Amino acid sequence: MSDDLIRRSGSPGRKVSIQRETSPSGRRFARSANLKQTIRASGFVLLLPVLCQTCLADEQGDRDPRGPARDQDVAVLKTSELEVVISNNRSCERNGVEHRAGYNGIIAITSKSQPDTPFVPAYAGMNLEHYFDGSPRSDSHIFFEPRYAEMTLARIDEQTVELYQPTTPSFQVESWTRFRAKEPNAIDFSFRCVPHRQDYVGGFLGIFWASYINGPVDKSLYFIDATSSLEQPLWRQLCTQQHNRDSTILHASDSTKLTFEGGDTLFANESPLRYSAPFFYGRFRNMVLIYVFKPGSGVRFTHSPSGGGSTAKGDDTNPAWDYQLIVLDPIPGQEYRLEGRLIYNVWTDREDVLAEVSKFLAPQ
Repeated sequence: MSDDLIRRSGSPGRKVSIQRETSPSGRRFARSANLKQTIRASGFVLLLPVLCQTCLADEQGDRDPRGPARDQDVAVLKTSELEVVISNNRSCERNGVEHRAGYNGIIAITSKSQPDTPFVPAYAGMNLEHYFDGSPRSDSHIFFEPRYAEMTLARIDEQTVELYQPTTPSFQVESWTRFRAKEPNAIDFSFRCVPHRQDYVGGFLGIFWASYINGPVDKSLYFIDATSSLEQPLWRQLCTQQHNRDSTILHASDSTKLTFEGGDTLFANESPLRYSAPFFYGRFRNMVLIYVFKPGSGVRFTHSPSGGGSTAKGDDTNPAWDYQLIVLDPIPGQEYRLEGRLIYNVWTDREDVLAEVSKFLAPQ
């Protein structure tokens, strides 16, 4: 997480332990020849500590269970067109760039048509970032709880990987996230969670995912307006002027008004725009990323122009293309689910986007 990201997600001026934790300086690592050989084909080097843990671990002691990755913490899924790299909350190195601890999810996706990943290499796409309710945000271990809590990775079969997170300390949410490679150019995902609390402030539980996009020329999200349909679309564009301003888009039928103690977050700042079909897309070089969700989930879309920190050249900022799920009146022990598909394809036109979305949303 960059300094920009610290400002993006925390309270104004709150640059505490999380800033130190994400600074590459202050970490010392040795490379393990054996582990390096294990996943050399995917361009990874797994990191082992020599003299110290991250600065955060020094400060927080055993509160941070992450640390450097082992061979079972990273997995590669492939289709005929894509290579997708999944990781839990541990850190590793890929192609000479550190992938930082806490950025679980898709840490890279490459295509035969585009060798560069659309996600900022140090961060991730579809990163399980926050649990939230109406309470104020303060301690970073609570605000970014899914990044700090223990998370394991398991390969279910050749095409499927699951991230499992036991019940977290504060929000007490247990979760399972599955990624399945889908021919030729997609990843199907399913998120299941079970809350184990009944006292969420405001009577809701929010779940937030972030995707940090690697220097796109166009930072915008595109979706279709609440008054339109897949058959007769009216396209809308969201490129927020600044972080935490008009950030979140609701479905046309979503009239839920959430109350927050403090509004300095992306999820607490709504846009007046509304969408009809549950998808959005964005452009990366010659490619398109399409996020499409199963209907009825109550998913919300969120945008930041600077959530991914500074670009590699330092001449711009990386946007964040995010989404969130709101669970109203969560019942302890009951399972809640979000399912969807991420499509990474060569950009053709909007008709192609609509065709991909319609194919996923069609009755099975």
